[in-house]
Amino acid sequence: MKIADRLSRLGTETAFEVLAKAKALEAQGRDIIHLQIGEPDFDTPSNIVEAGAEALRNGYTHYGPSAGMPELREAIAAEVAGTRGIEVGADNVVVTSGAKPIMFYTMLALIDEGDEVLYPNPGFPIYESMINFVGGVPVPIRLPSDKDFEIDVDEVAASITTKTKLMIVNSPNNPCGSVVEKETLRKLADLAIEHDLWVLTDEVYIRLLFEGEFSSIASFPGMVERSIILDGFSKTYAMTGWRIGYGVMPEELVPHFVKLNTNSVSHTASAIQVAAVEALQGPQEKTYEFRDEFLGRRDVFVKGLNEIPGIRCPMPKGAFYAFPNIEGTGMTSRRFADDLLQDYGVASLAGESFGRYGSGCVRFSFANSTENLKRALERIAEFAGANAS
Repeated sequence: MKIADRLSRLGTETAFEVLAKAKALEAQGRDIIHLQIGEPDFDTPSNIVEAGAEALRNGYTHYGPSAGMPELREAIAAEVAGTRGIEVGADNVVVTSGAKPIMFYTMLALIDEGDEVLYPNPGFPIYESMINFVGGVPVPIRLPSDKDFEIDVDEVAASITTKTKLMIVNSPNNPCGSVVEKETLRKLADLAIEHDLWVLTDEVYIRLLFEGEFSSIASFPGMVERSIILDGFSKTYAMTGWRIGYGVMPEELVPHFVKLNTNSVSHTASAIQVAAVEALQGPQEKTYEFRDEFLGRRDVFVKGLNEIPGIRCPMPKGAFYAFPNIEGTGMTSRRFADDLLQDYGVASLAGESFGRYGSGCVRFSFANSTENLKRALERIAEFAGANAS
């Protein structure tokens, strides 16, 4: 059987591979601390769960519009307009089964073979995977660990050619936990306008910001017309398993994204959309509790990492990831992550899983209890000490 060549260009998300390895070790009786998977360890707030269950009982079990239910599109538009300070309406919104389809649809709708796409590296691995899949050319925006993952705008400008079609921005960033400063965003917006680029701005961690105020590149003059905002419910509302996200974009793109939705999943499950309306319009206290809990965990975990010889970890400003440089231990990031799991029972991800500029780093998710994070720090310190050269 011959498999289509295009599948050879498709990458993966290593977190799920490491999760499978960690689960296999647990099945053997090992005690594993899971710091590899990027999902809140909280349950979905009860009001959202009840809204979804009530929707099922009330017959929301049938087909719906491919773009999403009107009431949810309106709620999303109001949320995005308020949090980003931009003018958008329901006609700018497409609801999808998780947020990843917005990445995929953006590439399918905008990128022809040979078109170049600027993307953060290290960054969420699906960006590069989708660029390659559609025949585009991935052009990294370097986020160097020795500069606390800050973007060099001059370097970005030098990377733009006549073939550049799209720029991807992710703030707060996965895996680095870094936040793109407002002035840097302004300069990137100027580049997008000067070179007539589309911008995919991944803002799924907007509510998990620990310092300062959130800024969206779409909020700068001339940018809402060329920006696709990606957001969802998984991280903010602890709804990873519900699989619901959305894109907010210029109206000219909406029919194309809707067509892709129709051809792939038809639409997002109706009852889940009802629950999403409740998430946006119901009580928000739990989202702030989640953020505050992550903030406390961040402070404990990053402080502990920086006390371990050979490890240097910039303080993440958002999301729930620490991305320390571990080169001082004398190990590669791949060996560090593999041996830490196999020998000490702490699951993490090698930095190369997020692109070649992640080499020398390891990603830990601090979406776990403070007690488990402290236990993990003890094991990491013992592991680093045992392997010190």
